[in-house]
Amino acid sequence: MSATNQLRADHDQVRRLEKIVLKCSEELYKGTKIPFSDLTKITMIISEFIDSIHHSREEDSYFPCVASYDSLKEEIRKFMIEHEFGRNIARQISHHLKRWKEGEDAQEPVSRYLRTYAIFLNDHLNKENKFFDDAEANVLSQEEEIEMYEQYRSVFAIVKKVDEMIAEIDYLENQPWAKLT
Repeated sequence: MSATNQLRADHDQVRRLEKIVLKCSEELYKGTKIPFSDLTKITMIISEFIDSIHHSREEDSYFPCVASYDSLKEEIRKFMIEHEFGRNIARQISHHLKRWKEGEDAQEPVSRYLRTYAIFLNDHLNKENKFFDDAEANVLSQEEEIEMYEQYRSVFAIVKKVDEMIAEIDYLENQPWAKLT
């Protein structure tokens, strides 16, 4: 496995979450009752998997390595801005979910920001996957790919956390409201 392939594997899991988030938004707009525990799981996966693990792999290791070749810097700058945009959407989801849990009528903004996040993920992942193809083919050496991959896998707690996040995605996919029709 390589660093690029690990990031693609992360993207496969994020795509699964993207579908769940979109379905959740649609169901909330229809008035379907979705347990707060499921909504909280979604926000937790966004925070702990997408932001804390996946985006850190990109921002702290992959992007700097690619940029060190004075290559693809403009694309990297745009991705960093998009990551912050995604964090802002996630904060809005959490903010409105908290209001809703406290008894305010915030179902609509939760649904709206979930939909916005799903749209963001789809667009962002498509662009990053093309970036990975370019970086893998034209910039990174096989040794760098292996070294970064080994770095990703070296912290057992992170590997274990990724497995836990994938199990949470599995759980959400199997909830009655999440069945993709």
